[in-house]
Amino acid sequence: MKTRFSVILLLWLVVDSYFFMAVGTVTDHPLIYLAYWLVDALLVSTILYSVLRGNTKLLSRLIAPMLLSIVPKLFGSLILILEDLTRLFRDFPPRNYAVSELAFLVAAIVFLALLFGLTRGRHYYKVRKETLYFDDLPPAFDGFTITQLSDIHSGSFSDKQGVQKGIDLVNAQNSDVILFTGDLVNNLASEMDAWIPAFAQLSAPFGKYAVLGNHDYGDYIPWENKEAQLANLNRLKQVHTEIGFQLLLNESRFIQKDDGTVALVGVENWGKGGFHQYGDLKKATARVPDDAFKILMSHDPSHWDAVTIRHHQPIHLTLSGHTHGMQFGFEVFGFKWSPIQYFYKQWAGLYQKQDRYLYVNRGFGFLGLKGRIGIWPEIAVITLKRKINVAV
Repeated sequence: MKTRFSVILLLWLVVDSYFFMAVGTVTDHPLIYLAYWLVDALLVSTILYSVLRGNTKLLSRLIAPMLLSIVPKLFGSLILILEDLTRLFRDFPPRNYAVSELAFLVAAIVFLALLFGLTRGRHYYKVRKETLYFDDLPPAFDGFTITQLSDIHSGSFSDKQGVQKGIDLVNAQNSDVILFTGDLVNNLASEMDAWIPAFAQLSAPFGKYAVLGNHDYGDYIPWENKEAQLANLNRLKQVHTEIGFQLLLNESRFIQKDDGTVALVGVENWGKGGFHQYGDLKKATARVPDDAFKILMSHDPSHWDAVTIRHHQPIHLTLSGHTHGMQFGFEVFGFKWSPIQYFYKQWAGLYQKQDRYLYVNRGFGFLGLKGRIGIWPEIAVITLKRKINVAV
């Protein structure tokens, strides 16, 4: 971690110094110069202190002001770089005042966008809808709707009105079933105590089902002993019951509608890159017929490529979460980008391999970064449709 932050702080210093050239072009007021460097000096010194002391709680609180400081200057510096490319062929004349003002304007726009994400973005819920067609979907399930939630992370919540807004939006979809793909808490089952009445309001005629995510096991905090950690996990399982969700632990259930049946499969967390691999798809599908239409809930999307696609039984639709879209990025006109894509091949939205689908939910809550910037909290609604083959 220390090496990583050393690189970030070095980049920060470079960007700060480069953007300061625009400040020097627009004004020569010493108090503005002092304020420019004093704010960053205080912020950088506090970050260094928290890293050296291993104070992760303080460090998580500094992520937001760090982004507000460096990211707008980074975007503003792109304007300065373009100017420097032209100055290179003109013997480097003095910087143009108007270009420096433009750099300030770009930085200001980015700053306001970041500020919105950090203050309002955490509950700026977006309903994303997909319609998927299958040859072998049971006719009774033609038009069947699924609302998928993921990564609630109740330990990060503080705004009851904001959370209630999301819950009301889920119920407004009137889906047939609600599926939750893990990370109900950050670490402790007690984080849900204040939110049980709210999430118990969720309703769907064909039930509510859930699986565990990597944070639900309490693996990221120290425990007195293994018994205490197990007690926390058992309490969390009980919480799922109290909010009306059936928790699937490497097991399956069958959803019956008229004369049709769909198999709902749920595995425990299975992830690559150091994450625990508690999930057992073979065990979860042991009592599921090979020809059944199957929907799998698996928290970590890396499970899809590594295990699910190669499973001997075809899994028609896999629902995952975990990535949060890193809570930072942008999605514009069908194009999406986030730093998380350099770590996860499938990180947000719908993916397809032949006739098998994976949907990666961007998450309902937030963790670490106290907000969302460009990658908004998500309520996914998936409609299953039967593909009609017309003979020619």
